[in-house]
Amino acid sequence: MVKAKKKFGQNFLQDQTVLEKIIESMPKNENKIVEIGPGLGDLTKFLVKVKSVEAFEVDTDLCELLQEKFEEHLKTGTLTLHCGDVLEKWEGSLVDERYDLVANLPYYVATNIVLKALADEMCENILVMVQLEVAKKFCATPGEREFGALSVIASSVARCEITQIVPPSAFDPAPKVDSAVMSLRKFENRSDEGFERFLRVCFKQPRKTLMKNLSSEFDKQKVSEIFDALSFSHTIRPHQLSTDDYHQLYKNL
Repeated sequence: MVKAKKKFGQNFLQDQTVLEKIIESMPKNENKIVEIGPGLGDLTKFLVKVKSVEAFEVDTDLCELLQEKFEEHLKTGTLTLHCGDVLEKWEGSLVDERYDLVANLPYYVATNIVLKALADEMCENILVMVQLEVAKKFCATPGEREFGALSVIASSVARCEITQIVPPSAFDPAPKVDSAVMSLRKFENRSDEGFERFLRVCFKQPRKTLMKNLSSEFDKQKVSEIFDALSFSHTIRPHQLSTDDYHQLYKNL
C-alpha cells in the first residue's frame, strides 16, 4: 500500500462519480492528453480508455506502481510515463503535439503548472482539479473579491469556469479544504511578461486604491491623466476594473 507523501502534496482522488464527471467534461477533439501527478492512476485508468496519455509523476515509488499497473498500456503506447519533476523538464512546449492538460494537480504546484500550460503553445485546453480557493482566483470576474492578477492573466487568453466543487471526502487522505475542477479553454497563449509585471503592481495591495498602487511605480500625475482619459474613478479598487480595462491602462502607461 502506497501512502500519500506530504512533500508532494498528495491527495488521491478516489470518488468514482467525480472521476467520471471529469471525463465527461473533457473537450471533444483528437488532442493527446497530458496528465501531471497521476498518483495511483485512479484518473489515468479512465483517460487511457478514451485517449493517448502522456503522464508525468515526480514520486519514484508511484512511478514503479504505475509501471506495473499500466504495463499493457505502456507496451501498446496508449500511455507514456515520465518519472521526474515536470517543471524541470518544461521548457517551451511540454510535448511536441497538440494536447489537453487533464489532471488532479498536486496543490503545492498547481498555480505554477496552470500558468505554464497557459503559455505552452501546444496546450489547447486545461481541465484540472485544484484547491477551490485557487480555482476562484483563476475564474473570478470583475467585482468579485477574488478577482486579481491570475484572473486577468487567465481571462486574457482563455474562457474560464469552475465545472464542479469537490468535498474533502472525495480524496484519500482528505485535505482540509474544498477542491474544484476548473476548465480553461484557450484562444491564445500567455506571452506578455511586461503586462504581467504591470499586473503585479496593480494588485500589489488589493485593498488599496488602484491609483495608490500604480503611483508607487509610475508618475502620479501621468496616472491621474490616464484615469481621467479612460473615465476611471480615482478611488477604484483593483478588483473593480475589467480585463479589457487593464489592457487599455497598460497600453496607455
